[in-house]
Amino acid sequence: MKALSIFSGCGGMDIGVESSGFQVVRAIEKDVFASDSLSSWYSKKGRKGIVLTDDIRNIDPEEYKDDKIDLLFGGPPCQAFSLAGKRNALSDERGQLLFEVVRFAKAIKPKGLLIEQVKGLLSARDEEGNKGGVFQRFIKELSDLGYILKWQVLNAADYGIPQKRQRLFIVGTLGKNGFKFPNPTHTPESKRDLFFETKSYVGIASYLLDLPKPVPKGEKEEIPNHVDVTPERDIERISYVPEGGHLAAQKGIAPDDVVMRLTKKDTTKYRRLKYTEPSLTLRGGEIFFHPIDDRYLTPREYLRIHTFPDDYELKGPIRSRSGSVKNLDQHRQVANSVPPQLAELVAKELIKAI
Repeated sequence: MKALSIFSGCGGMDIGVESSGFQVVRAIEKDVFASDSLSSWYSKKGRKGIVLTDDIRNIDPEEYKDDKIDLLFGGPPCQAFSLAGKRNALSDERGQLLFEVVRFAKAIKPKGLLIEQVKGLLSARDEEGNKGGVFQRFIKELSDLGYILKWQVLNAADYGIPQKRQRLFIVGTLGKNGFKFPNPTHTPESKRDLFFETKSYVGIASYLLDLPKPVPKGEKEEIPNHVDVTPERDIERISYVPEGGHLAAQKGIAPDDVVMRLTKKDTTKYRRLKYTEPSLTLRGGEIFFHPIDDRYLTPREYLRIHTFPDDYELKGPIRSRSGSVKNLDQHRQVANSVPPQLAELVAKELIKAI
């Protein structure tokens, strides 16, 4: 079954969709570093020329009409709808990109749609200020094309992924109503019920402990993307934080010039993860710290937590917290992507439905 990937990023959803049984015929991504990462992965599979580096608005979907696409999937930019951002919705150019999905669906009429977004889309206001108006319009426009739509906020940790990550998944089937979201397989230990056969959440330990010590930036990498870029000042600051803790909570323990202006609300800044628990949602702006080592998690560790395969390699620069790079750095590429393992589970259910 053929699939078309739009807003592909570095390919977390591509990897999952392909693992489920679809074959991606084209992936479209604007960011050059993310595109390079995904191109490299496809090339390793003997599939060169799959990724097109371009703005989706420059693409005429009619080009793919004769390919008989079974699935259209992707994760449009979410910053305009994120609860952590300004939530400018459709007044933000990035928010308008959501409706590129409708433009493509109208042209190629795939049997199925799979869209991932932040859950803030459900309450985003439209141009008239109506709460949830953007989502209602999006659903209506796809419904008018004949799609039966279902949506649900899925937490990656509920499916055995070592990360607490809640994202909205929207699935559409053309004229059919057989899709069901996969049932959760894991729950927090504190909420497990003896009458339900679910496993406990998966901690990050089993995903990280077999990795060797990362190399400093500039040295030859023993494992691709396993590079430590932690500045000396951040090494000092995180040294005061216990496993699973954050620096703001160390006020009165750590020196004032270490805690500085952090407040009780800064629970994700200078945050150490805990080996026995899933990671917090990986973020692009703030790099989480290793559970016991005084350093950032490496891009390879981000990939492991996100369930990318070990033969996947990120391309582009690695940004330290104090630095900046044009386009998406390696940590941000992972944080912006869909965990491949979760994408595979949803896509397998979609195959059954179509």
